Amino acid sequence: MNKKAGPMFYVFLVVFVFLVMFPFLWMLASSIKPLSELFGDRAFNPFTSNPTLQNYVSVFVDYPFMRYLWNSTVVATITTVYTVLVASFAAYAIARLNFKGKPIILGVVLSVSMFPQVATISPIYIFLKNLGLTNSYLGLIIPYTTITLPLSIWLLVTFFRKIPFDLEEAARIDGASLWQTYWKVIMPLAVPGIFTTAILVFIAAWNEFLFALTINTADKFKTVPVGIALFQGQYTIPWGEISAATVVVTVPLVIMVLIFQRRIVSGLTSGSVKE
Repeated sequence: MNKKAGPMFYVFLVVFVFLVMFPFLWMLASSIKPLSELFGDRAFNPFTSNPTLQNYVSVFVDYPFMRYLWNSTVVATITTVYTVLVASFAAYAIARLNFKGKPIILGVVLSVSMFPQVATISPIYIFLKNLGLTNSYLGLIIPYTTITLPLSIWLLVTFFRKIPFDLEEAARIDGASLWQTYWKVIMPLAVPGIFTTAILVFIAAWNEFLFALTINTADKFKTVPVGIALFQGQYTIPWGEISAATVVVTVPLVIMVLIFQRRIVSGLTSGSVKE
């Protein structure tokens, strides 16, 4: 266990990180290039002698990009809060309460996440259209909840099972009800798992493309992934603006993951080792 890594390990690590980061680094380089260097032979040059921020200015001036950001923020935030709230109740019931059919319920929950989006987009669209929920925030929150809820329940079930039963028994001996035990004893101990689940749900809702493209066709309700994909120039595809918008959207998520990476890792690995 005390063996130190050799030099080849660090060489491999540097190469691996570069390959993983290469698409983002290329986008970053393209976002500061002038239009003349985005096409032709000079497009393969990762560096530019005339860096410019005009692409970033155009993203916010020529396109309703702030509206796209607002739509994604509203949908992802509400989806995260609602999904984590429902998943925490369901996971607590499955992990702590004794009732018949728990394995069946977990199997059904897992099976929901196995259906590809392409197979479910048509009935979901018809259902939302009949309810008049297309081109609305709720029209995306409903399917996003369906997508993210199974994984959330599975993650939180693992976390709740890790919490010792003795704490609940002690709380009940002191006269706490089931509801009080959940909010005052179990919930504070499950914060790392809930926090991890919330981050994963938010990222999934923020990056979702197919449902957002199909359900919300009005420009007023488009989210960031759809808005960027539909950027159009007068004569050519505006790769500079697309790159700049991609950088603007990606950087906050990267910063959030780097800040909370310990919580994410601890949440994902919780329950993998029995104490």
